[in-house]
Amino acid sequence: MNMQFLKVFLTSVVFAVFLTGCGEKKNEQAGPAVESKTYKWKLVTSWPKNFPGLGMAPEKFAEYVNEMSGGRLTVQVYGAGELVPGFEVFDAVSQGTAQMAHSGSYYWKGKIPSSPLFGAIPFGMTATELNAWLHYGGGLELWQEMYKPFGIIPMAGGNSGAQFAGWFKKEITSMEDLKGLKMRIPGLAGEVLQRAGAVPVTLTGGEIYSSLQSGAIDGTEWVGPYNDLAFGFYQAAKYYYSSVWHEPGTGLEFLINEKAFNELPKDLQKIVEVAARAVNESTLDEYNARNNAALQTLIEKHDVQMRKLPPEVIAQLKEITAQVMAEQAAQDEGFAKVWASYSAFQSSIKSYHDLTLKEYFTHR
Repeated sequence: MNMQFLKVFLTSVVFAVFLTGCGEKKNEQAGPAVESKTYKWKLVTSWPKNFPGLGMAPEKFAEYVNEMSGGRLTVQVYGAGELVPGFEVFDAVSQGTAQMAHSGSYYWKGKIPSSPLFGAIPFGMTATELNAWLHYGGGLELWQEMYKPFGIIPMAGGNSGAQFAGWFKKEITSMEDLKGLKMRIPGLAGEVLQRAGAVPVTLTGGEIYSSLQSGAIDGTEWVGPYNDLAFGFYQAAKYYYSSVWHEPGTGLEFLINEKAFNELPKDLQKIVEVAARAVNESTLDEYNARNNAALQTLIEKHDVQMRKLPPEVIAQLKEITAQVMAEQAAQDEGFAKVWASYSAFQSSIKSYHDLTLKEYFTHR
């Protein structure tokens, strides 16, 4: 081998090593390879398929996840009754029949006494206050702690804002009018009304209209003008009461099977979290935008009679609520723990909002 050939050979080897090194550096800079495995999830809901607001929240979630994941995680949404009944979605996720659900936390009061505190309680926090507590006041961590024994990870899944007192076939002029009244109303608010002499009934959204029309119930609360108009309650009840008391800011929830979530790679887990957070905000925005227009339609087109609960009725309901909350805290350790955090945060933020929003509302 002559000297010239040796120089050419060594130069080629060095150049090849250099290119290999550059390739390795380039790959290192590009980061880890994205996993190509795909995942298909089922999401069951407590709402009719594609129902305005409530039913569209899970649909938007599925759309966001599919787009952000590039199809690596697809979510199929099932309305109430399509795969499981609306009130069985919690068990479906806990047992792994479905990977996700969209519902309201107060439906699980029988399983988890503290669950209504993460959705809506009488004379509790508004939508923005609830979101602040959940995401920056320790509420979400407590929520996860309460649901963990069931193998479920909860996430905020929207908020419908302040809810009207509901629809009634007769006027409510005193506490006496509540006695014997059969009303569709879930959660702690139902217990408050029961102590006031009413008969609370729990029904899924799809069952309310027929029950109201047939006389099986005498009144109902649901969501607010946007959704109440869609269900046509004005055809079955004459009086619409606007007085907000039982659900001042109704938080919805995503329920996620813990095992299914932990099986996802980190980037898809983050996509699920971000999509849920986006839907949580978007849903409240939609209700704030749609409720007023729907209310005007109810009044101007359908001649709905608007009413307000008498001050003495509100005062009595508030007094009963305080009794119920104290008893719940005394009976269940988990409720007491969550209630201590919830009530402390509400007291603090109320003071701030009294100085800001409350004063501003009187000015404008």
